[in-house]
Amino acid sequence: MTKSESLPSAPHIAVFKGKNIRRALYKNEWWFVINDIVTVLTDSTDPAQYFKRLRQRDPELSDLVDKGGVQFVPPLMLEVETPGGRQKMYCWDTAGIFRLIQSIPSVKAEPFKRWLARVGYERIKEIEDPELATKRTRMLYKLKGYSDAWIEKRMRGIAVREELTGEWKGRGACEEKDYEILTAEISRATFGLTPAEYKDHKSLKRENLRDHMDDLELIFTMLGERATTEIHREEDSRGVPKLKADAVAGGAIAGNARKALEKRLKRPVVSKDNYLILPEAQKRLER
Repeated sequence: MTKSESLPSAPHIAVFKGKNIRRALYKNEWWFVINDIVTVLTDSTDPAQYFKRLRQRDPELSDLVDKGGVQFVPPLMLEVETPGGRQKMYCWDTAGIFRLIQSIPSVKAEPFKRWLARVGYERIKEIEDPELATKRTRMLYKLKGYSDAWIEKRMRGIAVREELTGEWKGRGACEEKDYEILTAEISRATFGLTPAEYKDHKSLKRENLRDHMDDLELIFTMLGERATTEIHREEDSRGVPKLKADAVAGGAIAGNARKALEKRLKRPVVSKDNYLILPEAQKRLER
């Protein structure tokens, strides 16, 4: 797939045609001020009234605002900067804002609507042919400046991770918290750091940790997770306590290998490097 054939990028929400849209960080996600979205897309001088009328015309939108839904949470009152200081205003997350935009009959909303339609079409095609999703992911990493060698390891790591989480799901890990605990145990045993501590070490905030790992970090991550998967299968592990013990054991296998390599190389594998400033491919050239 060539660059010209790549998927469209998401339209920028935070700044639209030079007009800032205020936002607040809540539970590690951006929430956007509803009145700002309405003002920018409609030029309304009374966005609150416009939104009220919009809800009257669209009962389904009104229900989502009041109650949320399977894939939606209702808007929240969050503190944002205003000319009079920080005040609470109604904000909605990205999914909610896109749903809101679908209800706004405005020419300015059309780029968002077309992008959503295109993304929906691409996702349906990927369900029919999962290989397309893999190609899309590779292409996105390539456009971000990652080397082919790094992309191969990252893609293999994704497959290893999906296989492991599939085992967890079938062996008694039901809650998101369970997955977080098990992942933290593998990471701690492999690197001596939980994922949260690892992100702090690399000065990351909301970014994906693994997208900022170098080759060795990715390899040892895969080793810890693959070893854990094999232990689960060999011992037919069931229930979170046993899965947790396996996670520690699988991570320790990778951790011991990491320590052996560090002793030989006389330097740590765990790196503070990340790719927020320079793309991965460029960093490789500068080493």
